[in-house]
Amino acid sequence: MGIHLSIRMLSKLLILLLCHLVVANFVDSLQQLSCHAEERSALLQFKESFIIDKSASRSKGAYPKVSSWKPTAGGNSSCCSWDGVECDKMTGHVIGLDLSSSYLYGSFDSNSSLFSLVHLQRLSLSDNDFIYSQIPSSIRNFPSLTHLDLSASFFSGQVPSEVSHLSKLTYLNLRCNILEIETSPDNPQRLLKLQPSDMSSLVQNLTSLETLDLSFINISSIILVSLTNLSFLTQLALKKCDLFGEFPVKIFSLPNLEVLNVRYNQDLIGYLPEFNRSSHVVSLKVGFTSFFGTIPSSIEKLNALQKLDVAQCNFSNSLVPSALGNLRQLTYLDISASRFGGPIPDSLANLTQLTVFRAGTNSLTGPIPSWLGNFTKLVYLQFSFNHLNGSIPASFSNLINLKILCLQSNNLSGVVEFQMFQKQQNLYQLQLSSNNFEFVTGSNIMNAAIPQFTVLALRLCNLKEFPYFLQNQKKLKRLDLADNKISGEVPNWMWNLSKETLVLLDISGNLFSGELPAVIPWVNLLSLRLSNNIFHGRLPIPPPSLLEYGANNNKFTGEISPLLCNMNSLLYLDLSTNNLNGTLPPCLGNFSEGLLLLLLGSNSFYGMMPQPFNNRSSLRMIDVSQNQLQGQLPRSLANCVMLEYLVLSNNQFSDDFPIWLGTLQELKLLAMRHNGFNGVIGQSRTNVDFIKLRILDLSYNNFRGEIPPLFPDIAVNMSTYMQAQVQYVITDIYLTRNVSYSITLAIKGLDLHYSKILEGFAAIDISSNKFEGKIPEFIGNLTELRSLNISNNILTGSIPSSLGKLTNLESLDLSQNKLSGQIPQQLTQLSFLGTFSVSHNNLIGPIPQGTQLTSFNSTSYEGNPGLCGDPLPNKCGNQEAPQQPFSTEEDSDSGSSRTLEYDLIFGLAGVGSGLVVGVVLANVVITRRQEWFLKIVGMVRLMIWKKVE
Repeated sequence: MGIHLSIRMLSKLLILLLCHLVVANFVDSLQQLSCHAEERSALLQFKESFIIDKSASRSKGAYPKVSSWKPTAGGNSSCCSWDGVECDKMTGHVIGLDLSSSYLYGSFDSNSSLFSLVHLQRLSLSDNDFIYSQIPSSIRNFPSLTHLDLSASFFSGQVPSEVSHLSKLTYLNLRCNILEIETSPDNPQRLLKLQPSDMSSLVQNLTSLETLDLSFINISSIILVSLTNLSFLTQLALKKCDLFGEFPVKIFSLPNLEVLNVRYNQDLIGYLPEFNRSSHVVSLKVGFTSFFGTIPSSIEKLNALQKLDVAQCNFSNSLVPSALGNLRQLTYLDISASRFGGPIPDSLANLTQLTVFRAGTNSLTGPIPSWLGNFTKLVYLQFSFNHLNGSIPASFSNLINLKILCLQSNNLSGVVEFQMFQKQQNLYQLQLSSNNFEFVTGSNIMNAAIPQFTVLALRLCNLKEFPYFLQNQKKLKRLDLADNKISGEVPNWMWNLSKETLVLLDISGNLFSGELPAVIPWVNLLSLRLSNNIFHGRLPIPPPSLLEYGANNNKFTGEISPLLCNMNSLLYLDLSTNNLNGTLPPCLGNFSEGLLLLLLGSNSFYGMMPQPFNNRSSLRMIDVSQNQLQGQLPRSLANCVMLEYLVLSNNQFSDDFPIWLGTLQELKLLAMRHNGFNGVIGQSRTNVDFIKLRILDLSYNNFRGEIPPLFPDIAVNMSTYMQAQVQYVITDIYLTRNVSYSITLAIKGLDLHYSKILEGFAAIDISSNKFEGKIPEFIGNLTELRSLNISNNILTGSIPSSLGKLTNLESLDLSQNKLSGQIPQQLTQLSFLGTFSVSHNNLIGPIPQGTQLTSFNSTSYEGNPGLCGDPLPNKCGNQEAPQQPFSTEEDSDSGSSRTLEYDLIFGLAGVGSGLVVGVVLANVVITRRQEWFLKIVGMVRLMIWKKVE
């Protein structure tokens, strides 16, 4: 009995002892996880160095993690339980800190208390806003760091070399430290730079890397072959890093590689190797590089491949590779802008897992396959800018997950009823512009279950009435109905459409009439395009947010309201070709430091040009032509240091020649025709005045004295400045800040409309003035001249033989002067002439025969009684004028030849008729035995010019 009692008591004692030990160990473990006081203090100091700002993070799951960081009353709370903090279970030291998407806003420097956490192994600060701080060099204080993520947090400057000292790193992500400019979202400003030497050290020292993401860092270097030594690498992302040179093909063979992204490195060349089934690649993106060769059929062996981007490369496949159809696991496929032609192959019908399929900007033909209706996971489908025909397949109604559908600029046809999109309630972007659809848009479908679009583009779609279903749209951001045949007034309900969201409205190029509201109601509008309609009444006032305002070619009347000056963000203002009048508001001279284009031509404005233009002006073009402006030019125009085009023609200005504009080193065109400018034009003050001037039009003024040398360097100046796409149509200026405009020159009554001015193009028109003296010899050195008109002056002396050096001339007019002597034989070398006139001078002697000069009409020579020979009726006695062979230094008895390139496309637009004649002559080989060819070419050109006239 006693023994049993003793055993029972002993058992209880053992149990109690065990419990005590468990509790003690539990307490000890809790005490171990209580972070060290100095680390807790460092974290609290770090928290206090920032403010919480919801705009600092853009992730949907963002929240302020540091809000849970609070000391207890006793000051001994455990930081190991704080949100985002990880401690070592044995030592209690902070080894992990995840503050991604935490609304942190403020500067971050090397003095931060964070760098006292020397035991840190993992650090993530992504998706915050550190307001352009440099990555602190104190990052070296973390020698145990294996994971570093500083992405998308507005770090700037040089990536410090100390990052390459973190030799234990397996994960390094510095991507997307960019400034997304609202006006250029596709080309963000990169904030970080990495010196090539630091890149080399990084690759050499961080040999344990598994993930390396340096996307959107300006590296500007060749891609390092040493990357092939990173055998543990699974993810390599170098998107838009300005890499160049040859891509090391061995990178494709890295044994663990799963993700490769080198998109948007346009100067990076390389090729895709033959693949084998041992590859683990899941994502392969080489789009927008200069990769060449072919897409190998062995690509079908990439069994794990889910994402493939080969957009806008230089692959030579003429058809879409059918082998792509064997990549059944693909979820993302981008083959856009890759020169593929032919029909969409049926082998792609196997890709039913696709969520993104982009094949735009190719030469695809045939119908859109109906089997695409089986791709029920599709979110984004883009076939824009191809040659597809037929209708939109009815099977598209099965694409219930579709969000973006882009079919614009094809040859598609058929009836489109918007009810067909009822099942696509997620569809928010629909682009059907530039097709041959017949739309059913009447009021009978206004209550149909149409998706809520954010982007709707129906440009050039034969629309004849306003789409009434739009009145139910509440989320529209971009609405494009341009270049249709919609007539009548804009319905009143339109002005209540998507008031808070609309940023672009384009209804230009229709037949809209009536008056518009005095104030445009969309509070966030960036682009308003009303051009080429029949609107009348007062010009509406847009919101201050506007960046682009196009209202040209309407019938707006009245004065410009001073309220227009509230648009202090404006980039582009075109009010030309209306019936506007009054004086120009003074604010236009200091309108906006960001204004690029100010186009006010073809109205009835009067008075003085406004001033001052301040020295922070961004103006590229000012056009106030065809008004009634008077007086002197504002001298503050010299402050517009970015000005490229100044068009003052057809006004009533009265002033000296603005030699002070010569300081504008970007000025390319100066047009002052039909004004009252007068006086002697002074000599250029320095050898840099008008350094880029290419087109000068001073015609129909009262200038006198000798012709001044305003083009001192035109023969050698080969600047590449005239590279803008010049169509006089502004497309998405608020997105790209790229401006587009055309140039029209008047030569012999013809309007010559140039769609582009090449770097080797120049033109001078100083006709109808009172210039006197001889034609200066320096003009013979202006070898880039395409057009020279010095007619209707009082010039004397002979025609300089040096004009024969202007071998690029296409138009030469010396008529209506007092020139004497013979026509120099050297002018026979001007083989590109399309117009030529020396009429109404005092020239004598024979016209050089057997050359292009005889192909022109006799009116080119009339009014010179002393001239003889073809094409004039009076012959030169019994002898024909000697035929002048075309000779060059390269000609020889063996028949060597000269190659001429006529590389300017001449668009000759008849006023109001829309007539366009294109003349292209390229690589014409002319030998001494082919003089007849010159004559035929001249006759053909003459016929064309006659046709235009």
